[in-house]
This record gives sequence, C-alpha cells and structure tokens, in this order.
Amino acid sequence: MSTLVPVILCGGTGTRLWPLSRASYPKQYWPLAGAGDETLLQQTQLRLKGLAGLAPPLLICNEDHRFIVAEQMRQIDVEPAAILLEPIGRNTAPAVAVAALQATAWGEDPLLLILAADHVIRDAAQFRRTVAAGMAAAENGQLVTFGIVPTAPETGYGYIEATEPLPTGSGDQAPIPIARFVEKPDRATAEQFLASGRFTWNSGMFLFKASTILAELERLVPEVVGACRAAIANDSADLEFLRLEREAFANCPNIAIDVAVMEQTQLGAVLPLAAGWSDVGSWSALWETADQDGEGNVLRGRVISEGSRNCYLRSEHRLVVGLGVEDLVVVETDDVVLVAHRDRAQEIKGIVGQLERSGAPESKAHRRIYRPWGHYDGVTEGERWQVKKIEVKPGASLSLQMHHHRAEHWIVVKGTAVVEKDGSQELVGENQSTYIPLGCKHRLSNPGQIPVQLIEVQSGPYLGEDDIVRFEDRYGRTDPVPTPR
Repeated sequence: MSTLVPVILCGGTGTRLWPLSRASYPKQYWPLAGAGDETLLQQTQLRLKGLAGLAPPLLICNEDHRFIVAEQMRQIDVEPAAILLEPIGRNTAPAVAVAALQATAWGEDPLLLILAADHVIRDAAQFRRTVAAGMAAAENGQLVTFGIVPTAPETGYGYIEATEPLPTGSGDQAPIPIARFVEKPDRATAEQFLASGRFTWNSGMFLFKASTILAELERLVPEVVGACRAAIANDSADLEFLRLEREAFANCPNIAIDVAVMEQTQLGAVLPLAAGWSDVGSWSALWETADQDGEGNVLRGRVISEGSRNCYLRSEHRLVVGLGVEDLVVVETDDVVLVAHRDRAQEIKGIVGQLERSGAPESKAHRRIYRPWGHYDGVTEGERWQVKKIEVKPGASLSLQMHHHRAEHWIVVKGTAVVEKDGSQELVGENQSTYIPLGCKHRLSNPGQIPVQLIEVQSGPYLGEDDIVRFEDRYGRTDPVPTPR
C-alpha cells in the first residue's frame, strides 16, 4: 500500500462566523469545536493519527497566513512535508493539481487525502475507519469522495447520487460508483433525495493516488495542470515555505475539483461517512454541533448564563452575561459584539459586505495582528499618536528597520529585550524603557526563555503600517508590499 499524504487546504475566510473569523485570521485557525484549545486546522491533522502509512502533511495556504499555519503545526509537534503558498486564490482544482505535482516531484506516487482545514468531525475514530475503507479502492485507481450521510433535507449543501442505495453499516464498506453530482436543491427535492436512500452531502473531501488524479486533470483540464506546473517550476523557497510563482499561478483557471474532474470522470466513487461532520458554515451550525448544557446553551469563555435557553454565548475578552434570553448568538471580540437571533445567523455575510463597502477595518482584521515573531494589539489611538501592546516570542526578533514619519517609545513590562539602535545595543528589562527617534535604524530581540511584552507609544504625522524601510529580516519575508516589523 502506498503512503498516505494528507493535503490540507487552508484557504477561505469564513465570513459567516464573523466577528471571530476574518480575512486576517479565518475560522480554521480558531479553537471552535470541542473543549480543548486545538484549532480546526490542528484538529484536522490530529484526527488522522493512527491511519496506516500516514506521512507528514502537505499544507496549502494563503501567503498572508503562512506563519500562522507554521506555528500551529509546531504547537502540535507536526513537521509538514511542505507548506505551499498560493499568491492568489484559484479554488480547489489548482490546489489539488499543485499537491499532486509536488508529491510526484518527490519521486513517489502516494495516496492523497484531500481535506479542508475548517471542518468539524466529532467521531474521529469512525472517520479513520472510513478513510481506511477507501484506501484499497484509491490504490486501484478510483477517485474516492466522502459523502456525508444526510441527517436532514438540507438545501445549503450539494448532493452526490450513488448508483445504488447506500448501505446502513458501520462505514467500512467499499465505495459505490457515482451516478451524478447535484447542486443545492430546494426543500422538496432534498426530501426526495433522502427518501431514495441514494444521496449523500458533498463534503469536499477526497482520496486518490497522485498519478490518477493528475492523469484525469491532464485529460479534462490540461490548462490547469500547465499553469500549476509552471508555478511549481518557478517557485521559490522561503524558510519552510514553497512560494508558487505568482504570474504563472494567476493564469490558472478558477475552478473547483468537483467541476473540473469529479463531475466528468468515470473513475468517481462515493464512500458514505457518518462521523458527526459539519462544515461550520454559520454560528447556528456551530451551536448545533457543539456540546450543549441542560438548557441547550453553548458557553465559551467568560460567560455567565442564568435562565437562558438554546443560546450560543462566547467571550474572547470581556465578561458576557446572558439573563433570561433565548435562541441568541452573542459573540464578543476585542472590537465587536455580535448579537443575533440564531435563525438569522446566515445573514451575517451581508453585514460583513456592508462593512467592507464602507471601508470599516472590523470587516477584515482584529486588533491583534500576528507576525512570525509574535503579535501586537492596538490599544488606543488619537491624532498623531497610538499605543500598541507587543509580545515577542523567546528567541525571536523584529526586522532591522527604520521609519520616515514616526518615533517610538518602548516600555518593557515583562521579560528582557535586546534593543539595537543605529548599531549599538542595550539590554532593556522590566519597568525600563527606550526611545527610538524618527529615522533611527532599530531592532528588538528576545534572548530569553519567556515572551517579552512591551508597550509601544508611536507619535508622528503618519502612523500607517506601511511606513517602514526593512534592512534585514531573519524570516526571509519578501512581501510585495512591505509589512511592519
């Protein structure tokens, strides 16, 4: 049996889970399911443990999220085979093509298990059994897709029809040939699908040999493979990342693997999966899949509930109190409080659209911004000044840089920092401070074993994040538009 390479697709912004999920930090990087601290991305990898022939994962993500992905893999002691960086989103067919090309370029022909980073699967053991049941068929040239056994006549999912009724066993049966894919149906049609016993929901998860999917991609959408081959041929290594060449990848058609291959191939087969799956497409969906208390509430963070029923109450910072309320979603973040009826949670995407059109920063980013060296939080700001809280990880350092329009005052409140200013160095400990005048070439490093926390006060006529000249950067960042620190 070939080795099994998980291919984890980390794209997507998940705006229906705003205000937690935003473009700068989408839902797959948050701990949303279960009682632990693992994020959806981490759970996607961890639930695979125990599968036969399991190899290190291949992750595909947006360039802007590369350090988040790398750090979250490090936290669970997983060293990826590679982290491929997409310069622009081009849907799942190009992502699968890139994965297959990269896997075969390493001189192997493994099984590829295509997974989304933002799914919830409550029964990990059943999921592994179902994957194992499909490996022999994939080894023999079938393109296996995992169809979710439907629990209701949902109109928000696409459906897959099998050529024969689905078995009702434990999920260890052989895949069934696919008759057709069906787009999201109306309610009456969905009810007919469930009554027939031949339909599953389309999960977007697949299992096939690299050479098999690559051959079908070549046959059905050669332009996708050509563009991806050029993007890989001209890629560039950046630490543990492989950055696909922008111009070549931009020429790739924007198309899903379902449309490009699965709806046309004669090799497709569906394997029913009943393992408590959800794509967490809304706050109401998250409430449905989460563990509820005796009153039907899901409580996360600093929350007090008295007499509340069937609510999702979540606090990231401040205390949230639910008193005698029903059927609400309340989500508190560092800059937004969402209060919505559960039945209208799907409408949040429209609110995000309004915010984007108005240019509101809350539509895309949190106050906390992540960098490879740590993160910073916007605290407060005024005319010609702003205050940030900065945390630098042990052994990390900011880039050597200079600002044209602002001066900075750093006050260390935890740990010990080494501060370089115009070639000279000083050690700055807790309750000590240092001043960075405008035009000074400077850098801060953390030589210790604990995080360094500092308060930064900026002052000047322009405080935009693009006011930077970077001279050295240990993380090899070569962003087209310079990013701070």
